[in-house]
Formats: sequence, C-alpha cells, structure tokens
Amino acid sequence: MAEQEAPQDFAATLARLEGLVTQLEAGDMSLEASLGAFEEGVRLAREAQRRLDDAELRLQALVEGPDGTLVSTAFEAPEMPGSSVGAGDEENDW
Repeated sequence: MAEQEAPQDFAATLARLEGLVTQLEAGDMSLEASLGAFEEGVRLAREAQRRLDDAELRLQALVEGPDGTLVSTAFEAPEMPGSSVGAGDEENDW
C-alpha cells in the first residue's frame, strides 16, 4: 500500500483512519497491504493525538475566569461515544 500524506485537518485524518480500520477489519487485504495500512493507521493516530494535544493547550490558554480574566485550567475532554480506545476492548485481542 502506498504511503499517503497525512490529511490537512483533524476530520480528514479521522476519516482516513476509520477507512483504514474498515479495510483491515474486512480481512480482504494481503499481508503486505495490511501491514502498510496498519503502519499508516499508526501514523494517522499519532497525528490525530498530536492535534488533540495542541487543541487542549490552546483551550487551556483561552479559558476565562469568573472576573473575565483569562485563567489556565485543566481541560478534560469528554469521552467520545463509541470510543473504545484503551477501554479494554476484549473483542480485539491482538
């Protein structure tokens, strides 16, 4: 599978990653193609995490306090529906 450049925005990165997961789950790819897709998926997942980390830092810098001044607070992202990353998904025993 040819290496592709990371999409320019988060939504495109996530969509490409979801497409790769769908292809891998179908099980119709050769070993070489599967490895290529997996490697690309790892790169995309890291890129998506980097973008989320950057967004978190930007949000921390922009939060306003009760008196209208900007304050830095910890940001906790809500759990995304359908997300099973790190949730002990027994279905994927790799």
